[in-house]
Amino acid sequence: MSLSQILTERKSKNEQNIPSDKWAIMERATKDLKTENLSNKAIKTGEILPNFSLPNIHNNLVSLTDFNADFLIVSFYRGGWCPFCNMELKALQDILPEAKKLNTELVAISPETPDNSITTHEKNELSFEVLSDLNNTYATSIGLVFQLPEDLREVYHSFNIDVPKHNNNNDYELPMPATYVLNSKREIIYHFIPEDYTERLEPTTILEVIKNA
Repeated sequence: MSLSQILTERKSKNEQNIPSDKWAIMERATKDLKTENLSNKAIKTGEILPNFSLPNIHNNLVSLTDFNADFLIVSFYRGGWCPFCNMELKALQDILPEAKKLNTELVAISPETPDNSITTHEKNELSFEVLSDLNNTYATSIGLVFQLPEDLREVYHSFNIDVPKHNNNNDYELPMPATYVLNSKREIIYHFIPEDYTERLEPTTILEVIKNA
């Protein structure tokens, strides 16, 4: 089953199981982001991804320049509390052996603290770098960040999702789940920036992009 099919199945189950009033709030929040065309503000294909220096799960700083492969996959995710993010991370882990054969490295970035990223890393048995973009500083600089509306925050609270605890701040800001494929010059050769958090770039598409580059 493809990642898209897995995500679609999960979204369908959510719609069936989540109370209709809460589901309506969640859907409206996504629709508002699409109406705003938030992704238009983000860095895109043809541009150079700016350098970063972010802590990994061991609190060691990792920079974009530390990756020396021919290609680099950069995946932004909302946090380990998000089931759609975990499904994507697992799918990326699954293609890692083939990606390495194509001299490609992979890094995932979220606003979670390193301590919370450890949980995400271990839960999904990841063998690639998971970095913490504290306060979404880097994601904001490349146009990926939005703020959760008040009513959606209350819905998350009702699900026992504590975004402030995961991110160690109270701004309720999250990145769109963007994926970038970079070449050795750190030029973006492909981007996928959905306003809808239930949509993610198919890992097989990433591999095809790299093979054809």
